[in-house]
Amino acid sequence: MQVTRREFVLGGLAAAVAVADIDPAEAKVKSSDWFAGTKTDNGVTFKATNFAKVAPKWRRQVVKYYSTEPIGTVVVDTRHHFLYLINENRTAIRYGVGVGKEGFKWYGRATVDRKALWPKWIPPKEMLARHPELPASVEGGSPSNPLGPRAMYLHRDGADTGYRFHGTIQPWSIGTDASSGCIRMFNEDAIDLYQRIPIGTAVQVLQHIADQAERDSRLADVVDGVPQ
Repeated sequence: MQVTRREFVLGGLAAAVAVADIDPAEAKVKSSDWFAGTKTDNGVTFKATNFAKVAPKWRRQVVKYYSTEPIGTVVVDTRHHFLYLINENRTAIRYGVGVGKEGFKWYGRATVDRKALWPKWIPPKEMLARHPELPASVEGGSPSNPLGPRAMYLHRDGADTGYRFHGTIQPWSIGTDASSGCIRMFNEDAIDLYQRIPIGTAVQVLQHIADQAERDSRLADVVDGVPQ
């Protein structure tokens, strides 16, 4: 699916304004700063994140991480806006994320029971009630689809929780409370996580992580094997 640069800008801005209630002029300025060029994934061309604009702490990196959770578990610290994929040797891949706004946060355990490439977005009825101007659905690959290139669907006891890990057309929202409860990631990070976690992956969403799992002054963060 190919789209023009004009469609990128107009579609992305329309979704950003509708879903996040932000000023159109502000969205236009942010878009010019936060995107740099394009990438193609599974036949879809999308705007690439300008990581030069992204604060280092929100960039994907390997960190020291002590946890009793099994390797392969995903842990989300909503207070500090990080998602951790637990690896071996007391490390984790840490991703900066956007989380639910006040009143939309949720906590608990779930599993990734479904994954989708360039997923179709169907706004939940609660969102449609708040934003009746939204379409009933947006096809996957559309520049106005707020899920971006990947979605990982969180279930509990066999039922869909309604929450997902997914990409975003608002990269400036990473590191903030901005969503309706879903966990937003840079599009490149959503693609990366999708490739790393299988169906059945255990997920724990926390208000915050215990002190011993936070950055310890005795431990150095490690990025690509190099202490920072």
